[in-house]
Amino acid sequence: MELINSFLNVVVPPASLVMLAFSWPALSFISACEWIYNSFNTENMEDKVVIITGASSGIGEQIAYEYAKRKANLMLVARRETRLRMISENARFMGAKRVLIMAADVVKEDDCRRFVSETVHIFGRVDHLVNTASLGHTFYFEEVTDTSIFPHLMDINFWGNVYPTLVALPYLRQSNGRVVVNASVETWLPLPRMSLYSAAKAALVNFYETLRFEVKDDVGITIATHGWIGSEMTRGKFMVEDGAEMQRKEEREVHVAGGPIEEFAKLIVSGACRGNIYVKYPSWYDVFLLYRMFAPNVLNWTFRLLLSANGSRRTSLVGTGMPVYEGNASGRPLLEGASPRRLLLPANSPQSSLQAQKLE
Repeated sequence: MELINSFLNVVVPPASLVMLAFSWPALSFISACEWIYNSFNTENMEDKVVIITGASSGIGEQIAYEYAKRKANLMLVARRETRLRMISENARFMGAKRVLIMAADVVKEDDCRRFVSETVHIFGRVDHLVNTASLGHTFYFEEVTDTSIFPHLMDINFWGNVYPTLVALPYLRQSNGRVVVNASVETWLPLPRMSLYSAAKAALVNFYETLRFEVKDDVGITIATHGWIGSEMTRGKFMVEDGAEMQRKEEREVHVAGGPIEEFAKLIVSGACRGNIYVKYPSWYDVFLLYRMFAPNVLNWTFRLLLSANGSRRTSLVGTGMPVYEGNASGRPLLEGASPRRLLLPANSPQSSLQAQKLE
């Protein structure tokens, strides 16, 4: 058996690449035909019911507007009820038939049962469940001294998707509905200072890939992966535990141009309505997956070169060493160039999440 595996290790990778090269034109043609067919058979969302978690800002907010333009009924869920009220008014103006809002925490199963039950009670069905709540960080793993943030990151990025899916799945089966998942390219493309976030998103994608086989054709699953997009995190806004906004006074030292979040939201909704199993933005990121599979050293060398060229290593809340200011305060900096050794606080502290960014 060992001899057979040794032979296959040598033969299978190059043979697969050759087969892929020859079959690529045919596969591209089939994919194009499938895309055209699905475009003419897109799902009509008028009067259908959509639950959107993490809808108070960022990608969740923009997805709500895209469904509103399609005249869907919406249930918007997040922790910030004030923000939800404003977004619900915008969604009605854009064409949503009815909009409900509910302040809830997606990491609490009881809260998930509450907003799903309320949706079914009012509308009688659930057609799409869109999970967008996410929590990122920008610290080096070895500098962490308080591990209480670890389960918090996993709760939001993993269980915050699993619980709503578990509760809504019976109703999605009844309507032959769809689950839409906001994942990230970090599931397979390693990026510095995002180790825990990447691990949680990788677990999330594998969960939904497995669930896809379990639910078969009864419930569709669309996994959306993105690179760097312009959301609240890239615009300098963050969250603390009580839902208050934080923002930087100045721009990043190193400018990173994020893609338009509105465009990504439009791609997600149109892809979900076409029945696509994946939505990727931008799609050229896929080439890095080939490097990771067949030439991982090249990818590692590239990242090391980029990191070494970036100069001295600095760690802070946002990874730039820039001061962070409270949105409604008098301009007093909350931190400046601090490392996680000073930022990480007990989990029950109001400031305990200053080392993580909540994208709701």
